[in-house]
Amino acid sequence: MKVEFTAAQIAALLGGKVEGDPEAKVWGVARIEDGASGMLSFLANPKYIPYIYNTLSSVVLVNDDFEPSEPVKTTMIRVKNAYEAFAQLLATYQEYTSNKVGISENAYISPDAEYGDNCYIGDFAFVGERVRIGKNVKIYPQCYIGDDVVIDDNTVIYAGVKLYAMTHIGKNCIIHAGAVLGADGFGFVPQPDGTYKKIPQIGNVLVGDNVEIGANTTIDRSTMESTKIHDGVKLDNLIQIAHNVEVGENTAMAAQVGISGSTHVGKNCIIAGQVGISGHLSIADRTTIGPQAGLTKGVREPGKSIIGSPAYDYVKFMKDVVRQRNIDKLEEKVAELEKKLEELLSK
Repeated sequence: MKVEFTAAQIAALLGGKVEGDPEAKVWGVARIEDGASGMLSFLANPKYIPYIYNTLSSVVLVNDDFEPSEPVKTTMIRVKNAYEAFAQLLATYQEYTSNKVGISENAYISPDAEYGDNCYIGDFAFVGERVRIGKNVKIYPQCYIGDDVVIDDNTVIYAGVKLYAMTHIGKNCIIHAGAVLGADGFGFVPQPDGTYKKIPQIGNVLVGDNVEIGANTTIDRSTMESTKIHDGVKLDNLIQIAHNVEVGENTAMAAQVGISGSTHVGKNCIIAGQVGISGHLSIADRTTIGPQAGLTKGVREPGKSIIGSPAYDYVKFMKDVVRQRNIDKLEEKVAELEKKLEELLSK
């Protein structure tokens, strides 16, 4: 079903001011350069200013201080920050269109499980014993919610997510399809005969508030106590977090990061794609780790940027890259100097 909004309605929601037709209607979003009738776009980056004079989008969000150099044909809505306003609008639209409520008769819910008002539990979801689910929680089809799991208010669990027993999810979280939280940590003791004896993993996973976990990401339960993902953490798709790891508040990780057991990652860190971090390390707050870096030792100083494998200071790494690119010239220079030295010695 196509849902339409007028420029006036959007401006009222965002606290903006309409310039143009307040009854201009939109039902979708598009980049300003790819605009079409019925689309909403935004202009935040100055390099895209030329597109606003020819865009076919019906409504464009612009910053308060935008001063056009020629007439603008489309309807504009002036807001304090066009990019943030656009993000707010998308969030509102998503909430409006995905506000599912109701319990499917095809779901299994243990008789002693509890759930709050306005919940949605989809087809073939399984909710185990003593589970506690808060208000406005959305659990999409084919999810597995193990025994003694706690899911706090306003959290969304997308299709196919598996929450093993005793996992605790905070408020306002989003867990995307296929994620697995609470599987056993990778703990084995080598035996004299070359086999491995499994170490029981009896801990759990604790996830704070306002956390987002990407599709097919896995977070292992601890051997004892808890693997901890603190408030505000953002995890991309396909991330592996091992047992007993702790990730500090507001840290963000891109896809294919792997963190080995018992490592502590500080607050407000940024970890780029395909980073590998060894076990039992401590990463200081506000550390930035570049793509494909490999950490074999901890980072003690807050706010450092590192890259490479093994990882070290970003600035030094970039200087070394320049030197490596000039190694052929250096080889030629050394050969030339050796030839001159031989000539001098022969005289």
